[in-house]
Amino acid sequence: MNDQELSRKVPRSPFGLMNRVYKFILPEVRIELDKWRQEAERIPDEELRRQALASIDTKRFHCQGGAVYAAASLPDKHILIPLIVAYQTISDYLDNLCDRSTSLDPADFRQLHQSMLDAVTPGSELADYYSLRTEKEDGGYLTRLVETCRNRIAELPGYEAAQPYIRDLAELYTDLQVYKHIHPQERESALLDWWSRHAHRTPHLRWNEFAAATGSTLGVFMLFLAATDPFLDDEDASTIHGSYFPNVCSLHIMLDYLIDQDEDRLGGDLNFCNYYEDADTMLNRIASIVEWARKDVTAIPSTPFHRMIIEGLLALYLSDPKVSEQQLVRSVSRRLMKRSPMTRLFFFVNSRWIRKHKV
Repeated sequence: MNDQELSRKVPRSPFGLMNRVYKFILPEVRIELDKWRQEAERIPDEELRRQALASIDTKRFHCQGGAVYAAASLPDKHILIPLIVAYQTISDYLDNLCDRSTSLDPADFRQLHQSMLDAVTPGSELADYYSLRTEKEDGGYLTRLVETCRNRIAELPGYEAAQPYIRDLAELYTDLQVYKHIHPQERESALLDWWSRHAHRTPHLRWNEFAAATGSTLGVFMLFLAATDPFLDDEDASTIHGSYFPNVCSLHIMLDYLIDQDEDRLGGDLNFCNYYEDADTMLNRIASIVEWARKDVTAIPSTPFHRMIIEGLLALYLSDPKVSEQQLVRSVSRRLMKRSPMTRLFFFVNSRWIRKHKV
């Protein structure tokens, strides 16, 4: 087997995956993020510049984690890494803008997030994303992120089959960002009303777990990877969508909220872990979502790779320094890690090493 054939094989072991991550993924993510940081430094508006830089400096690991999907097809990493980094950077930047917003206008939030829909809809007319807010002058930063996504998508031969499913996830993501950032007194009722219109899609999930699922970009990244296949068809794309949404996606964001509880409390931000009756219920529900996610990915090829994604999520979030600073989170984390498979422990150690050395 030559090097090209070997690089096309999806890694089946944690060692093979992390070898690719250290050798190819992390260095190229760093290059992409450094490029976008330089772009962000040139944003004329002070507030937009501050939030763009903060999103890159404090949420770097989102891009690092998302770009792991490029490790499944190294010959396509020149497409997937810039695409995933650009899309995730839009997500993180807008999340910062909405979290610390000078506005509570849902129309403003929806207009901002039109950029995420435009990013995955080649050929659509680009909008004026800042038209409903005071801060407008970003020097073309957000538009360049959108255009980078579209330019890379144009290189994905199977994108036509993947697009409706990517669009579905992007629309759900947009809805969530609108409802979770409006006036605090209106958030919960708006989210519950929204969930009631979609509850039939995820009858086994509570409303907060469904909302968490819509906040993940992992399903989009997996479909980007799938679209590198010129023979991807609607049936395959639908199966992949169903294997990631809702359970893998819900696990991703519930873990994110788990470790952010103190931070969100201080910032007055909504946190979906606060809607459980007690810590035991929260632990049991997250543990159930783990098992549902592990079962779901058996429906798609390269199941060991996707199982590693799930174990990697648990390791990445539960190894975060924020865990040790919160007694309740530390307790839940210990119980989730108890009797962990070796794969999860391996990723746990690697996640700590990456953070410590700022790889």
